[in-house]
Amino acid sequence: MALIQIQVPDIGDFDEVGVIELLVKPGDTVALEQSLITVESDKASMEIPSSHAGVVKALTVKVGDKVKQGSVIVELEAADGGAAAAPAPAAAPTAAAPAPVAAPAAAPVAAAAGGPINVHVPDIGDFKDVAVIELLVQVGDAIKVEQSLFTVESDKASMEIPSPVAGTLKELKIKVGDKVNIGDLVAVIEGAAAGAASAPASAAPSPAPVAAPASAPAPAATAATAIAMPAHQPGSPTPGLPHASPSVRKFARELGVPLAELKGTGLKGRITAEDVQAFTRSVMAGAVQTQAQAARAPAGGGSGVGLDLLPWPKVDFAKFGPIERKELSRIKKISGANLTRNAIMIPAVTNHDDADITDLEAFRVSTNKENEKGGVKVTMLAFLIKACVAALKKFPEFNSSLDGDALIYKQYYHIGFAADTPNGLVVPVIKDADKKGVLQISQEMGDLAKKARDGKLGPADMSGATFTISSLGGIGGRYFTPIINAPEVAILGVCRSTMEPVWDGKAFHPRLMLPLSLTWDHRVIDGAAAARFNVYLGQILADFRRVLL
Repeated sequence: MALIQIQVPDIGDFDEVGVIELLVKPGDTVALEQSLITVESDKASMEIPSSHAGVVKALTVKVGDKVKQGSVIVELEAADGGAAAAPAPAAAPTAAAPAPVAAPAAAPVAAAAGGPINVHVPDIGDFKDVAVIELLVQVGDAIKVEQSLFTVESDKASMEIPSPVAGTLKELKIKVGDKVNIGDLVAVIEGAAAGAASAPASAAPSPAPVAAPASAPAPAATAATAIAMPAHQPGSPTPGLPHASPSVRKFARELGVPLAELKGTGLKGRITAEDVQAFTRSVMAGAVQTQAQAARAPAGGGSGVGLDLLPWPKVDFAKFGPIERKELSRIKKISGANLTRNAIMIPAVTNHDDADITDLEAFRVSTNKENEKGGVKVTMLAFLIKACVAALKKFPEFNSSLDGDALIYKQYYHIGFAADTPNGLVVPVIKDADKKGVLQISQEMGDLAKKARDGKLGPADMSGATFTISSLGGIGGRYFTPIINAPEVAILGVCRSTMEPVWDGKAFHPRLMLPLSLTWDHRVIDGAAAARFNVYLGQILADFRRVLL
């Protein structure tokens, strides 16, 4: 087996280009024309293919290196002698081609001095129907030789098509979104003055063999790179060229990610595969909307998450019997929309457990007897608020909120509690519950509940909660699944306590058990953490002295 050095082919008039991606590693088996690295200039990115088949022995470049034509990038152990020799005959004509081509190439430039010149798509390899994604000039512009006219894109690379002549652009035959092939007429250029064209014309007959390749136009160089690339099926073109490598653009197309809406974090603002993945996660989580999603959002608002549900059924109930129509209260209209969003957008899970509150209830009763004259009646909910604060301090993720891909940990403890009113459910908030005693919390809860029943709660009374408790203890029930109030990540549901026989290892004893239903956001909290939260909360309620620890 022969050891072959793979070099950077002719990449046009670029002095140096940066290596932005390595597509193979030592030990990889590569096929003929398989891409090895991705390079990027200030105008385009392209993948450099292998001229031989074999096994990669060593990579001589790394991401960030600068390479140019002739730079060694890979040492390859060719599969066999025949495989290595096959490209050689093809290479000889390629290298020799510029000499005979140079003279004819100069002729159109000279001819351009006198009138309009038709510009055609040069040899771009075996590509078919490449998409025009950007126009770099407009009618009336002064064009230089080798100046880029427009950009085309395949699934492997993007390339800019240069002008073979200098002059003034009289007509563009293409637009963004068109598909072009080798030989297609793309522009008409009015040739420059005779004096301007005289230099290339006089250079044409120069006998120096070195000068001929130097004067060869860039389309030949573009073709040398493009020949190595396989046929493709380009996707839908978009105006402008995202600053991303061809492999990243292909990855984005596979996921349906609009690159134009991404902000790159790579070198020079280049969009990386990690940027595409992060954007996809944000969209799936509902934290970000694409422009297409926003356009599909209902006219009356809505989340725009694209659920595409069936329309709500319209039924004439009166034909089945007598009815009475009553409009929903304002509170129910507002809370209903929020609860629907939260139920759909949050991946919620509920843990059910029981807490022994026998001793705590006895303490609550004795406390109320001691404070009869003070007018403050302590409820079990006040103890629950203090117990939840202690649990939130031990498990801070329950006191957090999602902000895109970041988690905001709050250093304050504002506890909301559900209050039943004639007009619907409202959630007043006890601010800084960690700094208040049980008696103060009970007093504040009574004041807020009265304001709620009187319809006098203001926005400040119902905002800023970090955790919510929904208690049905005075009504009944066993367990339920409360809906999380976004942007919170958890909510505790409490039902009526009941006396139950509890086995202590020797005998059954009557114990007062409080049903707990903890609903949590699975994006932030896992099942093990939720179970530990409930266990710790139960331990505090069983022995309230733990709050002091």
